[in-house]
Amino acid sequence: MTAGGGSRPLLEVDSVVKTFPAPGGGRTRAVDGVSLSIERATTVGLVGESGSGKSTLSRCVLGLQRPDSGTIRFDGVDIGTLPARELRRLRSRIQVVFQDPHGSLNRRQTVRDIIAAPMLAHRAGDRAKRAARVRELLDLVQLPQRMGERRPRELSGGQAQRVAIARALALRPEFVVLDEAVSALDVSVRAQILNLLKELQHELGLTYLFISHDLGVVRYMAHQVAVMYHGELVEHATREELFSAPRHEYTRILLEAVPVTDPARQRDRIRRLSSATTEETSP
Repeated sequence: MTAGGGSRPLLEVDSVVKTFPAPGGGRTRAVDGVSLSIERATTVGLVGESGSGKSTLSRCVLGLQRPDSGTIRFDGVDIGTLPARELRRLRSRIQVVFQDPHGSLNRRQTVRDIIAAPMLAHRAGDRAKRAARVRELLDLVQLPQRMGERRPRELSGGQAQRVAIARALALRPEFVVLDEAVSALDVSVRAQILNLLKELQHELGLTYLFISHDLGVVRYMAHQVAVMYHGELVEHATREELFSAPRHEYTRILLEAVPVTDPARQRDRIRRLSSATTEETSP
């Protein structure tokens, strides 16, 4: 299922399986036959409880792990068939922003060095061009230039995540995996970062895989929502379809767990849950 017609999706995941050794022997399917596509310049929200397979799928998409079977195509290219050099080149087009903004930054480096690190690793430009790109990126993520001389310990959580976003954009990627990228932030700061991500998508034409356990955040960010449960993709629909008429029982359970502030809606939810419980326990 895709967000629109026309050109080929930027990312296509087809029947991907990834297993790991199980404690008692055998293997556990962390990702079990997942198929998913993401159109260019759109956001797919990937939701599910801890252990549902979201992060494993994202690592396969990033090329950090190879699936046992199935294919992952980026811009039509099967990344599983690429030699190491080609895969390294492809990774400049696919970047990631992690959950812990401070933990993902090198504490010994200045902000300028952190943002420039991907360019240095990929030998992109000379020193002057890299310095100019860092200045451009600081402006892009709405940080003052003086922040460039600071170190991670001197930054707030929101500032640190802006630096992580700037670093992810340093090589001008087309696709960004946002792995719980706002879950560690305060609510007010979270809203600022979400708005920044939306602005960047609009300005740069970015494509996002937005991984989160927070359906409220996903509803704000995503054009489409994919729901994982025990390694399987149990539902994939547009945002409007999923939140208005979820088809899978697990999706309905996730939606029921979203906090609501409206007392009338909360009372209605309690009545519906009570009614469902009564029906399940009736002989």
